[in-house]
Amino acid sequence: MARIQDLPEKYDDLADKRRYWPAVPGSRDEGLGMLRILTPDVVANAAQTQIVTGERVCLNWDIKKLNPPGFGRKPFEHRIKWLVHDVCFDDEYHFNPQQSSQWDGFRHHNAPAPTPEDKDRRVFYGGTTADEIQDTSSQRIGIGYWAQKGIAGRGVLIDYLSWAEKRGIHVDGLSRHEVPLDAVLEIAAECNIEFQPGDIFFLRVGLTKTWDAMPEAQRQTYSQQEMPTHAGLEQSERVLRFMWDNHFAAVASDAVSFEVFPAINPEYDLHHHLLAGWGVPIGEMFDLEELAETCRRLGRWTFFVSSSPLNCAQGVSSPPNL
Repeated sequence: MARIQDLPEKYDDLADKRRYWPAVPGSRDEGLGMLRILTPDVVANAAQTQIVTGERVCLNWDIKKLNPPGFGRKPFEHRIKWLVHDVCFDDEYHFNPQQSSQWDGFRHHNAPAPTPEDKDRRVFYGGTTADEIQDTSSQRIGIGYWAQKGIAGRGVLIDYLSWAEKRGIHVDGLSRHEVPLDAVLEIAAECNIEFQPGDIFFLRVGLTKTWDAMPEAQRQTYSQQEMPTHAGLEQSERVLRFMWDNHFAAVASDAVSFEVFPAINPEYDLHHHLLAGWGVPIGEMFDLEELAETCRRLGRWTFFVSSSPLNCAQGVSSPPNL
């Protein structure tokens, strides 16, 4: 299994900046992507250094949100049914994980990979094709690989929303508000955060706060947009260099898209590079409100994270269950 020291140390060391596919196609290592670097040593160190107070914080947003969902997704349904009348109930859940807190798996988003013969070619992580993903006998890069051991390690919170509010900067989670990398670096310096290889990077933008303050009519309007707008991290080569040089195992935010959407700088689309290119899981719409308050109260911005994605071998995405 690949170790952190096996990775090219710097972004500039990458032979192909858009793709790092070191594992055998169809293998467990390929299915894990950058989660490979969460080795027992990395996880043990995170537990030993981060579990201090014993306080626990749930990062799962209400599973019914966003409701109604955007992009024409099916709304959440929950049914309670008698299994044996007057004796016991069962319930049934019908939901799209992309409606609320979720990990984007490697089957979620592809990226351009043109060849001289096919200039429109697009592939998923590792070179996986859409035909492979739709093949019911194929488990290649399915989220089930993540579920076998779960995701665990040191989380690091960059609370951009609080930083912005202190400076009189208004942040609407459903606007095309771009979070500058310079702000991320300034916040890290103010909070004495030193990133470590294998960290899980969290960015608080304030989508959940925005959504909870919206009237129902405004939520309906959002869901009906053909091209909604979302606040998120800037797209730039500087951001890609920051992501690679720190060797994050995964990234997550309370934002709908993690990165600003629609893309302001499509050449550096983070879904293309992180998911399809490097195998870095992207978490979206995590509930970071209590986490931010707890971090402020304790005066520390790192913590232990444990996540159990759904054990679905061919899964595209999953609630984080953390």
